[in-house]
Amino acid sequence: MYNMKMKSLTLCAAFVFAGFIANAQHGQIRAGINLANVSVTENGRVNEANQLTSFQVGIIGDMKLGTSMLSLQPGLLYTGKGSKIQQGTAGQSGYYKQTFNPRYLEVPVNLVFKAPIGRTNRFFVGAGPYAAIGIGGDVKTEGTNILGQRYTRERDIEFSNDDPTTFNQEEGAGLGIVRRFDYGLNGTAGIEGKSIVLGVNYGLGLAKLQSGSNSSADNNNKHRLWSFTLGFKF
Repeated sequence: MYNMKMKSLTLCAAFVFAGFIANAQHGQIRAGINLANVSVTENGRVNEANQLTSFQVGIIGDMKLGTSMLSLQPGLLYTGKGSKIQQGTAGQSGYYKQTFNPRYLEVPVNLVFKAPIGRTNRFFVGAGPYAAIGIGGDVKTEGTNILGQRYTRERDIEFSNDDPTTFNQEEGAGLGIVRRFDYGLNGTAGIEGKSIVLGVNYGLGLAKLQSGSNSSADNNNKHRLWSFTLGFKF
C-alpha cells in the first residue's frame, strides 16, 4: 500500500511539474544517450569497463533571470542509470555478465550562463542540483557454467523507501535492495541554436545505492552519468 501511494504521489508531482515547465516562456523537449556507471572507490572513481549505455527523454524549461545571458532551467526527465559487470569471454566456461539498469524520474534545476556566438547561436554552461526517484528497471544476468551450459536470468529491481531526511535510519535495508531516492549535482554545456540545442551533461550522484549504507562515508557505490542530448526548442 505504501509503495502504491509513493508511486501515485510521484506521478502526480511529475505531471504538475511538467505542466509548470510547459508554461514557461521557453524550453526544450530533450532526448539523448546516457553513458552510465557506478563509482567503485572511496574517492568516486569508476571502472570504465563497467560503463552501461542507456537513454533519457524529458522536458526542460528556460526562465530568463533579468538578462538574456542567465537562465534557470528546471527539468523533468525519464532517465536510465546503472552499470554492468563482465568476466571472461562470451560462450566460454566461466563467462559471466550482469547488467544493472534502474530507471528514474529526475528533476534537475540548473543555473545556466549563455554567451552569443554569431547572430543566432549561443554557447551555454551551467550547474545545479538534481533529485530523482526510482520507478523501475531490471537486472539481467547471463553466463556459461563450468559444464559449458548457458544460462540467463532477469528480475525487476527492488527499491526500498529510504526517507532521505532520516540520516541515521535506513528503512528497508537489505541485500539486493536499492534506495528509491537519488540526489546529486549536475553540470551541463553545449550549443543552442534557433531551434535545436546540443548538450553534454554530467551527473554526480551523492546518495549511495545500497539501502542501509551511509552516503557521507565516502564516494563509493554512487551513480555517475555522462549524457549527450539533442533538444528541440518550443
